[in-house]
Amino acid sequence: MKINLEILESSYLFGNKEIENLNTKELVPTMVLRRRLTKAAKLVIELINNVNFNNGRIIYGTAYGELLATSNILNAILKNDILSPTDFQNSVYNTAVSYSSILFKNNSEILTISSGDETSLKALKVGAIKALDGDELLLICTETLNIDNIEEVNNCIEYLEVAVALKVRVTDQAATIDINNISNEGFPKSVEHFMYIAKKFSNDKKNIIEVDL
Repeated sequence: MKINLEILESSYLFGNKEIENLNTKELVPTMVLRRRLTKAAKLVIELINNVNFNNGRIIYGTAYGELLATSNILNAILKNDILSPTDFQNSVYNTAVSYSSILFKNNSEILTISSGDETSLKALKVGAIKALDGDELLLICTETLNIDNIEEVNNCIEYLEVAVALKVRVTDQAATIDINNISNEGFPKSVEHFMYIAKKFSNDKKNIIEVDL
């Protein structure tokens, strides 16, 4: 089965170590909430604002989740320190989109996908199925890998922080962007389909992909 999706809007951010110049202070004026945000949550909020999608269903993908919170927990266990309740709360994979749903008062369905290197591809497939009812959906993938000593295990990822958002809806029009045999050197494999599509997106034409289930 094949489903075609029209990309209505896209936004992407990336940095070698971290993504700077975010508008978090303006987007999250309440300091108590802002101080609790993970880096991934800040990126998700930035993307949602960029594509003007405050309410609706979201498919969120991440292979590694809140890696900093998880590494903090593991370091605390290693050193026999007290575990941080905030790190424990933030270590789950749906943290970023959960904070965004609170901020934007989004009561719609939010689904989190984690499937290693195939995360963005699987998120596209889930999004395509969900879009069959005609609603606009937001697909987001993020990775925030900038933790202490990451260089000891990383030898292929150049951009340690990446975030991509695609606003989509189902269409019966022919594909204009080929998502087969793609490559995005330097980016985590888990975001490669989203990043490829976002880079190909143009405001001057129809942006349609064919998702093969």
